[in-house]
Amino acid sequence: MSALLDKKSAQAMLALLLCLLTAFLWKLVPNPAIAVIAGIIPLGILFVLHQPFLMVLLFVIFSFFRIHEVFPQLYSLKIPLLLSMAALAALVWHVGLTRKVEAYWRPELTMLALFLGLVIVGILMASNRPVAVNYFTGIYWKIAVMTVAIAWLSRTATDFRLASRLITLAGLAVAIVALYNKSMGIGLVEGTRVTIGREIGSVLGDPNDLALVLMFPASFAVSLIATQGVGKSSRLLGLLAFIALFLAVIATQSRGGLLGIMAVLGIYAYRRMQSKTLFMVLGGIAAILLYAIAGISDRASGGSAEEGIDASAMGRLYAWEAAFGMAVDNPLTGVGLNNFYPNYFFYSPHWDGLNHAVHSTWFGVLAETGFLGLVVFVIAIVMLILSAHRSLRRLEKHRDCVDPDTHATAQAVFAGMIGTVVSGTFLTQGFTWPIYILAALIIAVARWTDKHLGPDDKPRWQSHPMGDTHAKR
Repeated sequence: MSALLDKKSAQAMLALLLCLLTAFLWKLVPNPAIAVIAGIIPLGILFVLHQPFLMVLLFVIFSFFRIHEVFPQLYSLKIPLLLSMAALAALVWHVGLTRKVEAYWRPELTMLALFLGLVIVGILMASNRPVAVNYFTGIYWKIAVMTVAIAWLSRTATDFRLASRLITLAGLAVAIVALYNKSMGIGLVEGTRVTIGREIGSVLGDPNDLALVLMFPASFAVSLIATQGVGKSSRLLGLLAFIALFLAVIATQSRGGLLGIMAVLGIYAYRRMQSKTLFMVLGGIAAILLYAIAGISDRASGGSAEEGIDASAMGRLYAWEAAFGMAVDNPLTGVGLNNFYPNYFFYSPHWDGLNHAVHSTWFGVLAETGFLGLVVFVIAIVMLILSAHRSLRRLEKHRDCVDPDTHATAQAVFAGMIGTVVSGTFLTQGFTWPIYILAALIIAVARWTDKHLGPDDKPRWQSHPMGDTHAKR
């Protein structure tokens, strides 16, 4: 009884303090909205602490998909900033204070942490340190923290379901805006290639970067279509999203984006077709048709009107040559994070008056972290792919007793990582969100699989006479 009275006294004291604080603020700012805001804030804090994974996921979606730039009406609301504060507060609260979220470690995280360490060393040795520091403090440290946050907070099938649906919805929203811009002739590059937000300086104003954003959710959309048991509404969402994403990637006329889409579809087809010869034949025909439908031959750069190796391809070869030169001069540290562009002039033997982007994940990592960084990065990617494939095979052995959303996410991250690796030939992704989101979910799925499947791949909940329904979730 005394404990109950003490609890009620504490609640009453807290309520009194909040009322006094509201009165004080109302005195300073005589506006009735103060009382409303003061009443909402405690509810908002409770919601944030109760939904840590949602806060982290929304922050990642706004940061990667640039939702506030796709819909400029949201730009002034500073939603990414608010979500970052909420996500970090929830993470610290549950991991550091309440310990309701289990902090764990896996070999994949070790390799990613080692790569992060090499990036930090490269920043200290960067040829243009302010540029490297600005990118790290503005973007890359958030990517590093949120990778761990997603891995730790993705614990149940409900979390996997939420991630796959929200990522697919975000991709559908971006694709719809891209297709609208294409139909209305808004922000077209070279007269044919669609973009979003060029007028406000959005990163989606580059068709290759837009293709990267559109390609990423494609694997999640296909997983919703291909997985039995996720529900008719989810399969319909996946179908609508994939159609829109496919058409939008075609509208960007990005080679890397098209390669990524083909790789994602290829993984699903390869795993389901008995005849691999037929798969290769159909894949080749599909590639030719897709290239023709996308209209890449009509591009102002890289089109069929250019003789020999087109200007777009030559530009990439020159950039890759410059990247190799940077790594040769700085084999252990590279030129530093985000330093390829300002160093292009000093390493390109084909200077045309402009600096150029590297347009390759692998050469970008090579140039900015050196040979050592590239080796660690490649090892990390290989470990993630093997981990994703191993988890998927184990889950499929027990498909009847594994939640469909966990299975769908396992398929999505495996196909997504393969697509990302393939598209990395032409798209620069080494220090941007996609690889790290996929890495976090791969690690989370592997953790779930190890936790709920025994060493002999027998579901642990089956070891109990009555089963363990919680373990399935």
